[in-house]
Amino acid sequence: MSKNGSSSGSFSVLGADVTITGNISASTELHIDGTVEGDIECASLVQGEGSQITGEIQAESARLAGRVDGSIHARELVILRSATINGDVHYEALTVEQGAAVQGRFAPRDAESHSTNSSASSQASTEGNGASETQAPSSSTTADLGISPFAPDTSADNDRENAPSSNYY
Repeated sequence: MSKNGSSSGSFSVLGADVTITGNISASTELHIDGTVEGDIECASLVQGEGSQITGEIQAESARLAGRVDGSIHARELVILRSATINGDVHYEALTVEQGAAVQGRFAPRDAESHSTNSSASSQASTEGNGASETQAPSSSTTADLGISPFAPDTSADNDRENAPSSNYY
């Protein structure tokens, strides 16, 4: 019964004048306007504009408007325009407002559940852009998609499809 009661509207608030040094764990929504130096694990996180979090965030949903120095793991993540993120972002659903500053890598959480071979493939295709022809995972990925961004377009089918439209640009 306490689980049902905790998920039906209860929340905790850390005011702008509060500084916490240490990890925080909450089973409900957590609203932070102050400063946290430590990891946060909660069901839902709402961060105010003036807030600063230094540590890892793990939440089902997070709405960030302040500064975060650390990695973020959230199923549903919203990064507002006032946010500054310094760390990797792991998500299932992501919204980033124009003007937000993110210094780190974005990685969908479902990609983390795949084997290391598939994650190595995705890393090779994103990191090996300049040498896609020499790396087998990257070449097979672009071949599977029918896209070769670094090779000249020599396909007769592509020439026929692209020729009429290129005359209209």
